[in-house]
Amino acid sequence: MFEKLKEELDSIMDRDPAARSRIEVYFLYSGFRAVRSYRRANWFYRHNMKFIARWISQRARHKTGIEIHPGATIGKGLFIDHGMGVVIGETTEIGDNCTLYQGVTLGGTGKDHGKRHPTLGDNVMVGAGAKILGPFRVGNNARVAAGAVVLSEVPENATAVGVPAKIVRVNGAKVYNLDQIHMTDPVAQELSRLQSEILNLRHKIGTPSQTEPEAGCGTR
Repeated sequence: MFEKLKEELDSIMDRDPAARSRIEVYFLYSGFRAVRSYRRANWFYRHNMKFIARWISQRARHKTGIEIHPGATIGKGLFIDHGMGVVIGETTEIGDNCTLYQGVTLGGTGKDHGKRHPTLGDNVMVGAGAKILGPFRVGNNARVAAGAVVLSEVPENATAVGVPAKIVRVNGAKVYNLDQIHMTDPVAQELSRLQSEILNLRHKIGTPSQTEPEAGCGTR
């Protein structure tokens, strides 16, 4: 138990430059306190003592401003920085060493049943105010920008930005998304290319095009 506690404290010390000591994190960090309460609540939840589990989680919510459903599945090293307004739904799954900032919601859309909430891989970072809604996966080492609203899967090592979120980087390389509204019609492109070739061929053989007036056919 003490080894796991030390691991969680060390993971916060590694990621938060403002953390000056493990004692400070243990007694003063609301995110750490909320995760510790979740661990206790989850034990009761898994042992079918769900009223006690919810009582612990709701008590933690009132004290920290962070609501973690006891039915969620959370790996080691979760760091909730600042934390106020964070909501983690019942069927959420979070991998190891993830980081969530204030105002993050890992929620559902209201139209799904069973698995309703997202799955985060390992080492995922979710920026302040971001919302990830639905039963899809956010891959390992992914980044979700502050304020983004993610409604579909995010690949590994990708960065998602915007409302609704779009993938702008994968493995550090910029992704160029096609504009599906203003993109050129491929049929029109091909017709234009063929017309250009016809004009070039007529010019080579000396045949006037339909768009050019024939010699001697000027107006009088």
